Amino acid sequence: MRWMITGAKGQLGQDVQKECRKRGGEVLASDVSELDITDLPRVREAVRASRAQAIVNCSAYNAVDQAETDVESALLVNGIGPRNLAIAAEEQGIPLMHFSTDYVFDGAQETPYTIADPPRPISQYGSSKLLGEQEVRALCRRHFVVRLSWVFGAGNTNFAAKVLEWARGKPELKVVTDQVSCPCYTADLAPAILDLFDCGAYGLLHLTNQGFCSRFEWAEHMISLLRWPVRVLPTDGREFPTKARRPAFSAMNSAPIENILGRDLPHWKDAVERYLVEVGAL
Repeated sequence: MRWMITGAKGQLGQDVQKECRKRGGEVLASDVSELDITDLPRVREAVRASRAQAIVNCSAYNAVDQAETDVESALLVNGIGPRNLAIAAEEQGIPLMHFSTDYVFDGAQETPYTIADPPRPISQYGSSKLLGEQEVRALCRRHFVVRLSWVFGAGNTNFAAKVLEWARGKPELKVVTDQVSCPCYTADLAPAILDLFDCGAYGLLHLTNQGFCSRFEWAEHMISLLRWPVRVLPTDGREFPTKARRPAFSAMNSAPIENILGRDLPHWKDAVERYLVEVGAL
């Protein structure tokens, strides 16, 4: 299988590359310096020349707060870029997988969101990601639009990595309790992503590790596993104001992943423990 992976230097892109090669696939990896997905002529030429059999788009504008003022850049990368890839994939007759986010929801619900729940973003970032979903679904017949949440992995900066940085050598750490979602470990996501291609289960999906937690519960679990002498103290978002609003509860129900793959992803607590081993902290 010949794979084209955009945004390949990000934490998800790195693990998807590893999984492709592990399965004997050929990888054509690019990042923004090699391919600007907002440039339609370049995207068309790159996809055509690649002779790829599938595209995995890991490119994203993830600066949630910056997107509130840099609206155009967020829309270009998260909305127009996926549209360009969808156009090129459809022209070449190949499938495209694009990743979206739990931030397309407003967080007002009290139970995990399903793929049937209507999106209502409350930030410019969330709106830009919703646009990308809509463009891919409209323009590429063989598409996967896969919503992820709270992605973490060994390859880049993320909340888990920040907790390790913040807590090291500190007596206490304050973490918010009023943001709840599902941590997603890239080492678990990557195999499932390629399995979805094998199944040909096109459409809109939620893909997460099992269970959900607040950021406080996530940090507390990490510190307990590490046995560091750090007190993790609960607080709320008022103590750490941000430009962009975050959904208070954006946990997602991953059905019908189990029906498609024959399995769910492992629980987030198990994933966090394996992550700490992978990064050499445990």
